[in-house]
Amino acid sequence: MATATHDLEVVTEQLNDARETLAQQQAAADAAGQAVAGAQAQLAALDAQMRQIARSAFTGENLSRFNALMSSGSADEFLAQVTTLDAIAGHTNDVLAEVTAAAQAAEQAKADADAAAAAAQQTLADVTARQDALTADIADYQQQFQALSVVQQEEVVEEHAGPVLEAPAVAVSASSDAAQVVIDTAMAQRGDPYVWGAGGPDAFDCSGLTQYAYAAAGISLPHSSLAQSRMGTAVARADLQPGDLVFFYSPVSHVGIYIGNGQMVHASTFGSPVLVTSVDMSGYVSARRLVG
Repeated sequence: MATATHDLEVVTEQLNDARETLAQQQAAADAAGQAVAGAQAQLAALDAQMRQIARSAFTGENLSRFNALMSSGSADEFLAQVTTLDAIAGHTNDVLAEVTAAAQAAEQAKADADAAAAAAQQTLADVTARQDALTADIADYQQQFQALSVVQQEEVVEEHAGPVLEAPAVAVSASSDAAQVVIDTAMAQRGDPYVWGAGGPDAFDCSGLTQYAYAAAGISLPHSSLAQSRMGTAVARADLQPGDLVFFYSPVSHVGIYIGNGQMVHASTFGSPVLVTSVDMSGYVSARRLVG
């Protein structure tokens, strides 16, 4: 059953990651749309200049030069006025070219962003379809888990989440105030149940707990262990500090928070609440530091 537990967690984290990706792509599409609107506003603001250039090119250019000739007191003054007219027209053309190019680039960026958002939406739809099957699997798993004896349940949980360790008697000493807040917040959730896809405040999955704890320190994390594993800076196992995120499996599908002395706090698995276990549980792959 430990394998089934891991499989359920993998799909849940894939769903979490798909939701995060979709949110990012939608935000990019919205930003691109705003860029398009800004470029179009620039073009609209220059509409009067464009019309003036057209009139000068087809009907008024000679008249403008004639007016310059008639109002000039000397040949030098005439040349100066004509040069000024040419410079104004040239500058306006340059501005129009730049704005037009910017508008075209914005339109392309919007098209790319829309395509990315559509792809993300399709990915979410695919994973959501898997979630429908996941929901049935979870119900079946829960029924099988409840049918086990207490001893058998403990064996399943320990095989997947590692042995339960006694939490430190005193507050962990972290390297920064932010790290301390992260740890204190996560430790305060001990005993809360594991629920697939939950992000608190009374139930969590693994990335939901880390997201919740870091938010208390003013740090925004995506609700996805895979996405979290790409943040911050890499940390070797020997250099772990309290507050570091520790990741498991490949691809990453589980995360916990290191609290020192080889221990971590995490929302471990179904049938087990948020608790403290060894950071060296099966599947350890990497760690990242987001707070000093």
